Amino acid sequence: MCRSGSRISQLRETAQPHFKRKSPAQDTYILTKVTTLNTAGLDTQPSADTYELEDLIPRAWAGHVRIPHFQRGFRWGAEDVLRLFDSIVRGYPIGSLLLWVRNSPAEHLKLGSLSIAAPHSENALWVVDGQQRITSLANALHPDGNRNSPFTVHYDLAEQEFIARSIHPSPHQIPAHTLFDLDKLLDYFDTTGKSAKAYFPIARQVAKRLRQFKIPVYLVKQEDQDVLTDIFDRMNNFGKRLSRAEIFSALFAGDEEGADDRLTISTIAAQIDSLTGFGSIDSDTVLHAILARRGPDPSREIRLEFDDARRRTKSDFPGEDRDTAFAEGQVALQRAVQFLQQTAGVPHLSMVPYKAMLVVLTRFFAHFPEPGERHRQLLRRLYWRVVLTGPAVFKGSFTSLARVLCSYIYPHNEQRSIRDLLGSLKDATPYSPSTLKFRTNEATSKIILCSWWELRPRSPFTGEAYDLRDLAEALIQQTTAAGVVHRIYQRGIEQTQQLWAANRLFVPSATEPAHEFPTRFTQRPFGLDDVTWSAVLRSYCLDGQTVAHLNKGNLKGFLNRRQELIDSQLESFLSRMAEWDYADTPPLQELNFDEIDEWTNLPDTSM
Repeated sequence: MCRSGSRISQLRETAQPHFKRKSPAQDTYILTKVTTLNTAGLDTQPSADTYELEDLIPRAWAGHVRIPHFQRGFRWGAEDVLRLFDSIVRGYPIGSLLLWVRNSPAEHLKLGSLSIAAPHSENALWVVDGQQRITSLANALHPDGNRNSPFTVHYDLAEQEFIARSIHPSPHQIPAHTLFDLDKLLDYFDTTGKSAKAYFPIARQVAKRLRQFKIPVYLVKQEDQDVLTDIFDRMNNFGKRLSRAEIFSALFAGDEEGADDRLTISTIAAQIDSLTGFGSIDSDTVLHAILARRGPDPSREIRLEFDDARRRTKSDFPGEDRDTAFAEGQVALQRAVQFLQQTAGVPHLSMVPYKAMLVVLTRFFAHFPEPGERHRQLLRRLYWRVVLTGPAVFKGSFTSLARVLCSYIYPHNEQRSIRDLLGSLKDATPYSPSTLKFRTNEATSKIILCSWWELRPRSPFTGEAYDLRDLAEALIQQTTAAGVVHRIYQRGIEQTQQLWAANRLFVPSATEPAHEFPTRFTQRPFGLDDVTWSAVLRSYCLDGQTVAHLNKGNLKGFLNRRQELIDSQLESFLSRMAEWDYADTPPLQELNFDEIDEWTNLPDTSM
């Protein structure tokens, strides 16, 4: 009550210069006047209607239902799609749709996995809210869309539940698109499903519920796209929130015309992955990298990003538009990725302990695209020192780490930037990651994997070293390195040893059978000489002693000896990368002797 009264008092004070207050009733009038100013929005109220699926979905197939380009991409998995269909046959509400009615040109469009030649329409329906549902239904109920995951929806008539398409389907497992078409349903039970004819009454009932299911729809007629994106922003900030990148993409989507030719956050990630084999960087990290290039705080307010007159902080690239920012951001982020791969010994995104460092490196390479060899070496030191000490030095989240480090990158002053970046770690205490617990989704294990990659694992069949392309192919669409890390012993060893790094084998290949490797290690193939075979063993932290333990079946001895070799390799790798014992001075030709004390007085971070 106190807060409410205080707020009313504030509004009265605000209103006082404009209105004379003579009665409580007039106070109400004043409040109404104050709070109804500047409420421009929809020209007309949305109209409410309902659509049955048998009417709505064919409209989508014909191109009369379209997805605005400011929408986020399709995010649902197979389980989400199956739950949607289950809700429909149970008669559960699945939420309403908000559709934008507008005159739309003929165009070729994509709806999930469907390619549609859409004709000109004076009343096309653009999906402002409900994209995941519309896309799922239109694809799963279409014979072409149903072939592609996650839309491979079938109904098991025996179990009376929706399932993903099985490898060996039975006649009583019927595709959703067949259920949706009465003629096809009748034909099905006369042909493929003849042996399951006893289930026809169930199929007919499910088909009827699908076709006649009613979805509430709000239709909005509004020409101003800014109002639509405002509605989109507001609706998606309730319940399951959109990511920051999705909101940014919607706010700065631009016009529909030419949308297919513009870079997006997701296409930036896809193109960098295609060019480098680094893996698909998540949308929020890409956005933060784009923002870090343009200013030192990547967590800043995004709604005024391209409004130089109104934004709170000055952009490093004033006057730059959205498309230029995306294009230049991609270039800088790609340089950061290539630095990690070529200089810092980090071959793939799944082996990046802290993605905040990608954001910092993007800002650095945006302003200093071609650093000299010495500065690249110092930058490598910085990366690994942050990886090994960051959680202790930069208290709080790694968002704050990115903000702090980005603030030390000064446009047009590469030498000072390097110096202050390294100086920010003056209180750092290095630590050595433990190899006693190995989990591919943890930072410590990602560090270990980088040390293993430095050994360039070799095929025990051919002796050839695997390369970045092999690793990229083995980790396609993977978010962790689990696909290339294999447990050696499933049983027969102590529970604690199950977790050791020594019980893991890093095989960056999608084609060679990793389960055969331990047996292969016990005997050199006839086609490989001793030198090559020794290189193969070393590339997996193996030596003659570990192989001898393997031959004798001495599991404990094998793991103990291999753990020693792994620890030695890890220590050596981190020593070379972080170079704690070396002075962090710039190249001699760039050294300003007036500032020499600033470099030499940096804290001694040697071990």
